[in-house]
Amino acid sequence: MTHRRTALIQLTFAAASLLAATGAHAQNVLEAIQAKKEIVVGTEAQFAPFEFLQDGKIVGYGPDLMNHVLAGLPGVKVKQLDVPFQGILPGLATKRFDFIITSVTVTQDRAAKFAFTLPIADATTALVRRTADTALATPAAIAGKTVGSQAGSAQLKALQALAAKLKAEGKPAVNVREYVSFDEAYADLAAGRLDAVAQSLANIATLTKTRGDTYALVPGAIGPKTYFAWVGRKDAASAPLVAFFNQGIAEAQRSGKMAELQRKWFGFTMDTPTDKLPAPSL
Repeated sequence: MTHRRTALIQLTFAAASLLAATGAHAQNVLEAIQAKKEIVVGTEAQFAPFEFLQDGKIVGYGPDLMNHVLAGLPGVKVKQLDVPFQGILPGLATKRFDFIITSVTVTQDRAAKFAFTLPIADATTALVRRTADTALATPAAIAGKTVGSQAGSAQLKALQALAAKLKAEGKPAVNVREYVSFDEAYADLAAGRLDAVAQSLANIATLTKTRGDTYALVPGAIGPKTYFAWVGRKDAASAPLVAFFNQGIAEAQRSGKMAELQRKWFGFTMDTPTDKLPAPSL
């Protein structure tokens, strides 16, 4: 009986040691990507010029910067999933993909749950109107108007904050409409079903440059200074992958590649921090 018990104890310790050894050598996400030679990324390809579809291919500032950074993982192929923005962060959390390569505004709520990279662009929010609607000259002029933005976006949050501020000042309520994509909101704006759309200044600058006959910027930002970044999971297994992307973004900033890509896709460069991600104020 004693011999059998001793053997059982030895077997239990051996199994525990094996499990501990296996856990100690478990692959992190970056190592797993290198082993399988593939990285799966989530993207919302309806956010020109950051990420959008052209001839069936996802193109834009984000994909170009991604390809530059991923040159540091030779032999690794990219599997890029086009996902509605509302499914981007949930998809990352459930491990549908390894990383988010799309322009996500850094907010306090998101930063508490996910690991953001260094900023890739300015995300400060402004308003776009129809070119013919010259009466909408300032952000405060949206009082009593109908304004749209993307559901779940930081731009919507900035719009809602402005609407609440105007209401507190005794001004007519803003009718806020939520859309699955910004493209849908732009279409309603052009058709007269909206008076304005809340979007990032970077996106609006490109939109008004290419379609100035239809859209115009309402001067003045709404909300605080914010930034776009890419996103990983906030766990130990994902930390090396987040660090890899941070190193690549920092190198792109130092080398001038980021500025080159911003001039290509936006026509101007943006002032973004190069050493760390500022604490979000939104």
